[in-house]
Amino acid sequence: MHKLDSRISNFAHRASRELKNIGFSCFSYFSYGTIGSTLVDSNRLLNEFSKSCRIDEARQLFDKMLGRDEFTWNTMIAAYANSGRLSEARELFYETPSRSPITWSSLISGYCRHECETEAFELFWQMRMEGQKPSKFTLGSVLRLCSTLGLFKRGEQIHGYTVKTSFDLCDFVLTGLVDMYAKCKRISEAEYLFGMSPNSRNHVMWTAMVTGYSQNGDGLKAIKCFRAMRVAGVECNQFTFPGILTACAAVSANIFGAQVHGCIVRTGFRANVFVQSALVDMYSKCGDFNSAKRMLENMEVDDVVSWNSMIVGCVRRGLLKEALGLFEKMHVKDIKTDHFTYPSVLNCLAVMKEIENAKSVHCLIIKTGFEAYVLVGNALVDTYAKQGNLDRAYQMFNLIPNKDVISWTSLVTGYAFNGFPEKVIGLFCDMRIAGVYPDQFVIASILSASAELTILEFGQQIHANCTKSGLQSSLSVDNSLVTMYAKCGCIEEANRVFDLMGTRNVITWTALIVGYAQNGRGRDSLKFYDQMIATGIHPDFITFIGLLFACSHAGLEENGRSYFESMDKVYGIKPGPEHYACMIDLLGRSGKLDEAEELLNQMTVEPDATVWKALLAACRVHGNVELGERAAKNLLELEPSNAVPYVLLSNMYSAAGRWEDAARIRKLMKSVGISKEPGCSWIEMSSQVHRFMSEDRGHPRTDEIYSKLDEVMILIKEAGYVPDMNFALHDMDEEGKELGLANHSEKLAVAFALLTVPARAPIRIFKNLRVCGDCHIAMKYISRVFHRHIILRDPNCFHHFKEGNCSCGDYW
Repeated sequence: MHKLDSRISNFAHRASRELKNIGFSCFSYFSYGTIGSTLVDSNRLLNEFSKSCRIDEARQLFDKMLGRDEFTWNTMIAAYANSGRLSEARELFYETPSRSPITWSSLISGYCRHECETEAFELFWQMRMEGQKPSKFTLGSVLRLCSTLGLFKRGEQIHGYTVKTSFDLCDFVLTGLVDMYAKCKRISEAEYLFGMSPNSRNHVMWTAMVTGYSQNGDGLKAIKCFRAMRVAGVECNQFTFPGILTACAAVSANIFGAQVHGCIVRTGFRANVFVQSALVDMYSKCGDFNSAKRMLENMEVDDVVSWNSMIVGCVRRGLLKEALGLFEKMHVKDIKTDHFTYPSVLNCLAVMKEIENAKSVHCLIIKTGFEAYVLVGNALVDTYAKQGNLDRAYQMFNLIPNKDVISWTSLVTGYAFNGFPEKVIGLFCDMRIAGVYPDQFVIASILSASAELTILEFGQQIHANCTKSGLQSSLSVDNSLVTMYAKCGCIEEANRVFDLMGTRNVITWTALIVGYAQNGRGRDSLKFYDQMIATGIHPDFITFIGLLFACSHAGLEENGRSYFESMDKVYGIKPGPEHYACMIDLLGRSGKLDEAEELLNQMTVEPDATVWKALLAACRVHGNVELGERAAKNLLELEPSNAVPYVLLSNMYSAAGRWEDAARIRKLMKSVGISKEPGCSWIEMSSQVHRFMSEDRGHPRTDEIYSKLDEVMILIKEAGYVPDMNFALHDMDEEGKELGLANHSEKLAVAFALLTVPARAPIRIFKNLRVCGDCHIAMKYISRVFHRHIILRDPNCFHHFKEGNCSCGDYW
């Protein structure tokens, strides 16, 4: 009878397989619970169904089994759990007559495999509460979950439990701990455990350390560890090689990478797609594109990851056309792109300014359904922003469902790059309201915007928040801080930031050189230039603009000539219009207008508006009407809608007593519809900006301001101030001219500041136009009479007024 049952059981098993192949279930014909098969046979079949993911058939067999043992229950629970049907696994778990550590482990492993952190740990601690001791496999599953999700605190708790229960002596658990610490970026802890177990190191533990070093940015240690692994005679596998190849790519160790490639060939892993992708990535990042290309072409299966690696490698090396060529080949070979492919392609098109092709790729992104991916959305925002299409960039930004810090960074830096500092500040505030903390790129953009708008208090708040939050500084942030403080007139604070910087580049030094020049301390600019050269850093195009500007405003004619000549002769930098403008200004300030005109005629580049403005300004100061007329004519040809040449020429005619010519210029200016930009001065105080126009009466404290201004004018006249009528309107009587001068915007601003700014604090005023000569004289007297440090910034430079003196050199 027993033999008959056995034959029937074997027949049923074979029949089940055959019927399954043609789409039928064996349970249409046989009922295993009724034909006398043994529990062992049923459990074996149940296990086969589970391993082959035939979960529903396994459950049908489970329900038909008359007798079930612990293996039966555990197998069915594991089948549900491993296939992701966790609710059914948990339901069956609570129906189990008795739950052993294996039962608990089966369910916990399922939750861990499917990254259900909360449920997995609830079950683990519940298991402990019920007195069940986890096995090494349970601990291994939980540690793998910690590794995958980066749950360092949870991992530490499990580590503590393993120490108490001596599980940390188990090789299997110890390997899990090493892997957990490495993947949670606690490489020192992983290194310690690895070092404490020299006799327990298997290939998994070695691989965990190699990969850990690689993922934590220490490629050299990864290489050293890999070498030690080979010396120890431990064989590598398909998981070891990608880690070491990534390390080689990180440190550009292409020779060692080629040796690893040889090891891969010898050990028979050359056909593994993950290893092949890692080889393509390593060769491309090391700049060996021929080897990378050969690897890509010899792959049996076209893997999108490998193609992406090749494209990224080309982009990083500036081979943009080659990257786009690879993208086209992907389409020819019908390789499906993914959300990692498009960002690199869009970056190429953004740099190459190919807007039409970028639009075509955008259409392809929509067709393939990748527009909603954050990486792709961020790349689209960045692409449109770099091309100046900010409206489209903003639209794409709003379409990103889960905006991350890169989404905001792409938009903020885009507006900053295109010169919209007010919008940059607004976006930054929106970003903070959204709960997204800025990264270093956003901080640098915000500081640059603060510098452009000269909103010192806001920039100081950003600086303080960075310091409080412990945000690791970067060279770009530090450079932006130096620039921000310098452009806001706080040159000493800029110098303090500079002194604290561990790394400096030419941008850092140039920011300080230009900052000192703009703040009227030209000799200090030259001193820092000498220090920069002594450190081995070479100047760039902008550095020389700062130097020549410093020489011009400090009256250092010979130094300026020497620096100008050294540009091309010593550093191979061809002077641009900005450098010639500085030299013409330098010569003009010295009254050498003939030399200035001669230099202009010898220019190797076409003179632009800045050059003619510099010459025209010098002509106005020294009363050279004839040369001034030529300069104004050329300036009008370049900028016909600019009011500057009309105003300066009119002023020259007036100063020369040529009233009819002055009136003719003003009439011409009016006839062509050109009006002088109205002067505006402002002060930032308590995060508010107070603006003043000439004869402005719109401020809430107007009466107090004008009362204070009357007091100021009386006191400075007593000290010797005499109004300079050359800067007043010429169609008014003397009294009207004097009153008009007294009500200039900068004088109203300083009166308000004397009412509100604490006695020992500097007064900071900003003006959109160059400060007029009369206001400049008045500020010197005000600084002396009221013993105040007045910092007035106009488009040309900072004027630091102290005790009757100004830092600008009084060039009027």
